[in-house]
Amino acid sequence: MFGMNTDVQAMIPMFVAVPLGMSLLIQLVARHRQVLAETLNIAAMMALVVMSWSTIGGEGIYHLGGWPTPVGIDMRMDALTTLLLLVVSIVGFAVSVYAVDYMRRFTSTSHFYSLFMLMVTGMNGVILAGDLFNLYVFLEVAAIASYSLVAFGCAHEELEASFKYIVLGSLSSALILTGVALVYGITGTLNLGHIAERIAESGMDEPLLLAFGLFIVGFGFKSALVPFHAWLPDAHPSAPAPVSAMLSGVLIKAIGIYVLARLAFNVFGISESALEMLRWLGVLSMVVGGLLAVGQKDIKRLFAFSSISQVGFMVLGLGLGSPLGMVGALYHLVNHSMFKSLLFLNAGAVEYTTGTRDLNQLGGLNGRMPVTGATSLIGSMSIAGLPPFNGFWSKLIIVLACIEGGYYMLATVAVLVSIITLAYQLKVQRMAFFAALPEALKNLRREPPMMSLAMILLAVGCVALSLLMFSGLRDPWLIGTAQQVLSAGAFGG
Repeated sequence: MFGMNTDVQAMIPMFVAVPLGMSLLIQLVARHRQVLAETLNIAAMMALVVMSWSTIGGEGIYHLGGWPTPVGIDMRMDALTTLLLLVVSIVGFAVSVYAVDYMRRFTSTSHFYSLFMLMVTGMNGVILAGDLFNLYVFLEVAAIASYSLVAFGCAHEELEASFKYIVLGSLSSALILTGVALVYGITGTLNLGHIAERIAESGMDEPLLLAFGLFIVGFGFKSALVPFHAWLPDAHPSAPAPVSAMLSGVLIKAIGIYVLARLAFNVFGISESALEMLRWLGVLSMVVGGLLAVGQKDIKRLFAFSSISQVGFMVLGLGLGSPLGMVGALYHLVNHSMFKSLLFLNAGAVEYTTGTRDLNQLGGLNGRMPVTGATSLIGSMSIAGLPPFNGFWSKLIIVLACIEGGYYMLATVAVLVSIITLAYQLKVQRMAFFAALPEALKNLRREPPMMSLAMILLAVGCVALSLLMFSGLRDPWLIGTAQQVLSAGAFGG
């Protein structure tokens, strides 16, 4: 059961109301005032950062309209939701700052900021939802906004990628909705706590197993796990850089990994066979995503395949089922949100100034784009897992959890994939930043100031996350508490 904190309870609906209200306000008052739209967007994200920070240590349930469960709709807050809300708001704030300069080359930017706030609304709603139906509704809000944002430039590549994303995203949503209908037909409720109680009482019969299987596949699509990853390598590179950063940095976690973990551990109850499935999905994603990234010459496409590989690390950690494995998974989720968002912003800065994403046409950018070069090096070394950067610690925890559980082969694979990751990140650094500067790029300008500021913020975040280990390997600050929420098993209604 959740403890109650009155201040936290009153704040819970504001995580949905603030971005939703700002999305509408931007359309009403800033449709033809670009600076005002930018300011409102940044102000809203800053407010969400402050609100998320203020909920640390608090928990509670908010009953919309004052209607009690099960008649009313619940929104739940605990350490796990706080962790995800912090990640979404911090990355979203940095991306909003970056977008000020980057999006000025597009028209109708007020629509971009309005859709951006709508996507944040959906992600926050999914994280806080206390019942399956509203979780699905908010998931669709986030997904539909992201479909539009991928196609925002309206070029052929963007429209084609968005169409593919819509088709596969709609298929996954249909599977999830079918699972929701099955659960409601069997348990007679959509409230997550009540579903958990009834499954604990009567066990998992075949229709519930089918529903759980549909959720694994559906949210596997949202997470871009192999073999459900086909949409991601097209959608992420084609989208504007701020959108790519949000999609890879937070969206696939908020509406994919988070929901999968929440349902598996806190609602359905995880079995050994389900854990084994998660382990193999994680390993498959790690290996396939890493190997496909090696041969890429498009810097954003390389980072997209890298996201598939890194999601595999998170799912492997969850699939171990141990407290240490879950700590590693959640720590890597937070780390990946920082360094992958940073890398996509770096790639956007490179494309913004050079006009290309092709590594073969780049080189020598360290001298011309010092902020991008320095922050990209931090991001690359972090995702590769080089000590003392944050990615090293989360990967180390996952490897140690594999060894602790007796999965020595999985630990070996995790180490080998980390070496592969280092190889293709070094390729990016060499070809884009340390090779000779091509003649065509002799007259490059430096990065715009707001884009530079955003990249510095995320780079500082990567360094700061390395310091979490001083609070303990098994119980890093906030992440250890979030892990305990998953380890506690089913929660009450």
